[in-house]
Amino acid sequence: MSSDPDEESTDVTLGKLKAEWEDLLERRPSFHAPLSVCGDILDLWARWSATRLSPLSWTAAECRERWERGVPLLAEAPAPIGADEIEDLLGALMERIAELRQRAAPELQRLAEAWDRGAIRPHAFFPVPGRIGSGLVEETSGLAPELVALLAYGSLRPALDVYFASVRAHLSEDAWRLAACPFCGGPAGFSDVLEDGRRRLACHLCGGGWIYSRVKCPFCGTESSQDLVRLEPETVDQGYLLIACKHCHMYVKELDRRVRWNAQSALIEDWGSPHLDLVGERAGYGRPAPAPLSALCRG
Repeated sequence: MSSDPDEESTDVTLGKLKAEWEDLLERRPSFHAPLSVCGDILDLWARWSATRLSPLSWTAAECRERWERGVPLLAEAPAPIGADEIEDLLGALMERIAELRQRAAPELQRLAEAWDRGAIRPHAFFPVPGRIGSGLVEETSGLAPELVALLAYGSLRPALDVYFASVRAHLSEDAWRLAACPFCGGPAGFSDVLEDGRRRLACHLCGGGWIYSRVKCPFCGTESSQDLVRLEPETVDQGYLLIACKHCHMYVKELDRRVRWNAQSALIEDWGSPHLDLVGERAGYGRPAPAPLSALCRG
C-alpha cells in the first residue's frame, strides 16, 4: 500500500492510518508487541466522532495574513474543543500509559483529578513556541514532557484534523517559511523528501504538512552546514536517515520517497521505526514530539 505525501494530512483519514499501520506490522511482525500502544491510539482515533466542533472557516486571505506574519492559525483562532469531546480519548490513553509505565501512575492520577475539577482543559495541551503544551500539565501533575506530548497528540489529533479541514487547501508553498506547523504551531514529527526533491515536514499533532528548506534545521532553523548532521542507520532499509542539529540538539527522521516509493504516511513511518529513534538518542539528540514507544521508555 502506498501513500502520496502531497495528498497527506486531512485526506489521509484516521481509518486509513489504521489500515496502513496493520500493513506495516505485516512487514515488520517483530514490532507488533512493543508497538501495541500505537495500534491502541489508532483504534481510538478511528472510533472518534466530532460532536459540536466545526471546521475553521477562515478564507485564504485571512489565513495568508497570519502566515505572512509568521503566526500559526491556532494561535489566533484557538480551536473550541470541549473537554467532553476528547475526554474518552484522553482517559483511555492515560489508562494505557499507566499500564505500561506504572511509575507514572501518581502523576496521571493528579492529572485526572485536575481534569475532573476543571483545572486542566484541552487548550493546556495546545502547542506554544518550542514545545507541546503550555507547561500547565507538567506543573500540575509532575508528568514528564514526553508523556504530556504523547497525551497531547493522542487526544487532540482527531479534533484538530476536523478543525483545520477547510483551511488546508489555503496553504501554498510560498506562504509559510518557518519550522513550526502553519496550522497548529506544533513541531515537525517527520520529514519526507518528495519525488521532485522538495522536503515536506509533517505535524503529528494536527495532521498538517508544509514544504520546508532542506538546508535548514526543522526545529531551530539554523542553516549552518557545520551544525546539521546526517545520521545513517545501519540497517537494510534504504531511504531512511536522521537529520540532527548540533545547535538545538534535536533530530528528525527523514524518508526519501524517491527511493522508498511505496512507503506509508509520515506518521505511520515515524511510529513504525523505533530502531531509528535509538540511533538519534544514542547519538545524544532528542525530539520535541517523540514517537509513542520513545515517550513511554523515557517518561
